[in-house]
Amino acid sequence: MLHLEDVWVTVHGFTILRGISMDVGSGEVVGLVGRNGAGKTSTLKSIMGLVTVSAGRILFGDRSLVRWPAYRRARLGIGYMPEDRRLIGPFTVEENLLLPLWARGGGKNDRLQRVYELLPEVAALARRRAGDLSGGQQKLVALARALMGGSRLLLLDEPFEGLSPALASRLSEVIRMLRSQELALLICESDPKPLTPIADAVYTIERGRIIRNMEHEVRNA
Repeated sequence: MLHLEDVWVTVHGFTILRGISMDVGSGEVVGLVGRNGAGKTSTLKSIMGLVTVSAGRILFGDRSLVRWPAYRRARLGIGYMPEDRRLIGPFTVEENLLLPLWARGGGKNDRLQRVYELLPEVAALARRRAGDLSGGQQKLVALARALMGGSRLLLLDEPFEGLSPALASRLSEVIRMLRSQELALLICESDPKPLTPIADAVYTIERGRIIRNMEHEVRNA
């Protein structure tokens, strides 16, 4: 599904990623863990086309994405949930969910109903303003919005950070359901603990390099 091979990213003269290589298959959950500034977010942005790759390859299926703009990558069924959620506070929850469709010139479709069925707690918030929600609720809405466009691959940046134990458990349940639907997920976290029970592989990143691949440890746990 997704293949990164020796990916390098330099921003304003600073090298951010140094030869990142990893794979995420259909129906797999892959974790990328590391401290703040290690390169987790930059890895997701390189996949989405939000930073320029200076060397290496990014393949999605049989397509090479390195020279594709972000909007074309999104149209392949890649959804992105940024760490800061990026919801539009004055908009309702449903309006935030529909933004990916509006950006493509479309309106409501059956995908919105499928997302509501998967996340009924988001459906219950549909008419509320996004800016009035708690941090945990906003994370679920951001996940739902990523699902509106992410029919094949989801890139989630720190989805578990700051969640209550109950919400974290619910998020793990949703991720398991998504994996059973053959969706591929790449999840970045500072703390590996929430990923270990649900991930097929976990990579550790430090200073822009993958320093450890715990795939075999996770699979045999």
